[in-house]
Amino acid sequence: MFRRLRNSWELVVASFAVLRSDKELVIFPAVSAMGVVIVTISFVLPFLLAGAFDGVLAGGLTVLGFAVLFFFYLAQYFVIIFANAALVGAAMIRLKGGDPTVGDGFRVAFQHIGAIAGYAAISATVGVALRLLTERAGGLGRIVISLVGLAWNIATFLVVPVLIVEGVGPIDGVKRSVSLLKRTWGEQIAGDVSISLIVGLLFLATVVVGAGLVFLAVTTGVLALIVAVVVLWALALLVLALIGSAMNGIYTAAVYRYAVTGETGGFFQQELVEEAFRRR
Repeated sequence: MFRRLRNSWELVVASFAVLRSDKELVIFPAVSAMGVVIVTISFVLPFLLAGAFDGVLAGGLTVLGFAVLFFFYLAQYFVIIFANAALVGAAMIRLKGGDPTVGDGFRVAFQHIGAIAGYAAISATVGVALRLLTERAGGLGRIVISLVGLAWNIATFLVVPVLIVEGVGPIDGVKRSVSLLKRTWGEQIAGDVSISLIVGLLFLATVVVGAGLVFLAVTTGVLALIVAVVVLWALALLVLALIGSAMNGIYTAAVYRYAVTGETGGFFQQELVEEAFRRR
């Protein structure tokens, strides 16, 4: 138990070491977040202006609703996967001993934009299918569907690095990801969960501390101070979210590199990766 906690912390520190060497890597999750917001506005706003959004929701998923939902998912997944591919591409350069730039990451993503679009289509199809099944399922059924979604996420954990490093198509990328997971660490995802847990705890601590500071600022009655504290609080939460997302992308790149070559680029202690992703 304590050894796993220690390993989890060291994995976070190791991921942060890569991010500290290339602080610009947080730009990729920022681009992803902005892209998601733009896509959401692009889909929702026209429906709201046309008064059709409530009708689609009230009437359930008609053919039109299904088409809109699919293309919404497709656009969202494309933006997220493209930005993640750029992040993983840059992280792979660093793990190989290079010094990547933001342009290097986007260049790698653009080189594989066809495979990224194909994988986005597959992800959108799976997402819509799970959404439709969830709406029609009962309590137990929704639990089963959630487990199916979790299994899909585990199976596709290494798809992005496979696509950009091996240059395969999206279907072969999914197959290769499953193969690497089975060969390297089976169903164990302790490292990724540990990073998410640590970042989540830091996020919660920031929320609590920030709320306390906002309360103290409110008691002063000074509007400028209240606004300043709220803005700083929001910025702290945003930066922490971007750091956590960047670390997850870096960790994915390192796990793929370890799975294929047995090397982790010097930033990750190999015994920690082996502990977190131990063969069964």
